[in-house]
Amino acid sequence: MRERQMSRRNLLGTGACALAAAAVMPAIASAQAGLSTKTEQTIRKYYAAWERKDWRALNMLLADDFTFTSPNDDHDSRSLYKTRCWDSNADLIRQFDLQLIAGSGNDALVMYVLHIKNGKTIENAEHFHMRDGKVESVRCYFGQQNSYPAAVTGG
Repeated sequence: MRERQMSRRNLLGTGACALAAAAVMPAIASAQAGLSTKTEQTIRKYYAAWERKDWRALNMLLADDFTFTSPNDDHDSRSLYKTRCWDSNADLIRQFDLQLIAGSGNDALVMYVLHIKNGKTIENAEHFHMRDGKVESVRCYFGQQNSYPAAVTGG
């Protein structure tokens, strides 16, 4: 195992994410049986569309009033999501390793390792809110500062 150095800023940011996850995880873990098969399949299709670079397939999964939120995005509309996130990142993605999909009702938490074409990896968590079988919103929590493909590749 290789030891990695981490700055205090990244350590504090990671600690804050871990603390937030620890507060939420018991409720999500106890409700894991409540996640519907349809919701899990929709989420898996969402990430598969990213891997295939298939905007049309991804777009079909999104509700008309879909929003995306991250440390860099504040309830971006579907069209803004395509411009700001998809257009600048889709071609950089090699693969998602979904580590956890858990939730209940209309909400799910997804933790993943994202493999970038340049060999780097990113660890993030995303909260999905579903409505009528569609993704109504995604809220991305970066595992480290600027943890998205274009940021780690300089793109």
